Amino acid sequence: MVAVKDPTVVAIPLYFGTMGAEYLFLREREAPKRAASARDLSQGRYERKDTGASLAMGVGSLVAPLLVPKALKHVTPGKGRYGKTLVGIAAGAAAVTTLADRLSTLEGSPRRERVARAARKVASAGGVTAVVTGGTAFTTWFAANTSLRRMWDRRALPDLGTGAAALAAATLGWDFIYYWNHRLMHECRALWAVHVVHHSSERYNLSTALRQPVAEAFGAFVPYSLLCLLGIRPELVNSARGINLLYQYWIHTETIERLGVAEEALNTPSHHRVHHGSNPRYLDRNHGSILIVWDRLFGTFEPESEPVVYGLTKNINTFNPLRIAAHEHYEMLKDVGAARSWQDRLGFVLRGPGWAARRRAELAAEHPAGDFSEPARSAVPVG
Repeated sequence: MVAVKDPTVVAIPLYFGTMGAEYLFLREREAPKRAASARDLSQGRYERKDTGASLAMGVGSLVAPLLVPKALKHVTPGKGRYGKTLVGIAAGAAAVTTLADRLSTLEGSPRRERVARAARKVASAGGVTAVVTGGTAFTTWFAANTSLRRMWDRRALPDLGTGAAALAAATLGWDFIYYWNHRLMHECRALWAVHVVHHSSERYNLSTALRQPVAEAFGAFVPYSLLCLLGIRPELVNSARGINLLYQYWIHTETIERLGVAEEALNTPSHHRVHHGSNPRYLDRNHGSILIVWDRLFGTFEPESEPVVYGLTKNINTFNPLRIAAHEHYEMLKDVGAARSWQDRLGFVLRGPGWAARRRAELAAEHPAGDFSEPARSAVPVG
């Protein structure tokens, strides 16, 4: 029998020990007497505010799963006492918004134009309300109906037990599903709003690995509980999660270069540096966790061939954990509020961040006096 405790908890002393060692190594490499011959590792340098933000987000990622689900269970459709109310609010807001969209196109007399302006405001508020309440209703319902225990009770294959082979199957299965979830987080803006936290640092060192999302409860992902249908026990799925996260920790570093033949199959610091790059050729590449073979198989692999520029294509310039956690949700809802059709509202939520930027520019040109006249990011407070 294989009994695996949560490696992410067991490894907490390792995190701080290795971050300390990396800090000392980088400081030594930057000494003037060695600067001329040392590889440029400046983007891996520890900076007090940046590291503090990463550690704060790491703590938040541990606390949020303990608190948020307890709050959301009351509004989960089919489970919570206010689930039907939430669905009713979403449906009502969608209906009001649809009617307001029609009225907002009125033209002609001053009275009709006043009605159109008022309808535009109603549509803006109603669209945001419908998206927030409808999205929350769907994600909470989906999570409740794809829980590990629920899927285990519906398993299609026999119990694989708790041996080494079962743990290996769980780890490989988790890795495969993780690839698709990670890829979706870069291709769907609602999921990117959850994940962007991890890409928000302009540094790249071991502390960056701890800059984890806090809003995963508001995302709908390919459920890892699918593994339970194949006979993998829930506790082994949780162990696979811990192994996955622990592996990803050490690849967030500038201090390890290439690893020879291991680069062919495994995700390495070199491959993951590419993933964190904002260079055009590196965007949305190398989504793997332990294995890089999924990227090679499904066309998202890119080798490290030029110096990596870390951070976002438009950096948020803040170390405030609350702003780091919420900035993309804020921008997304701002775009939803400014949109003038359901096609655009849903596009700003479900399509990719790149599409959102292009569509925002198109709408700014179509409505120069409207809410899209300035890029959404300019409204994000800088701290």
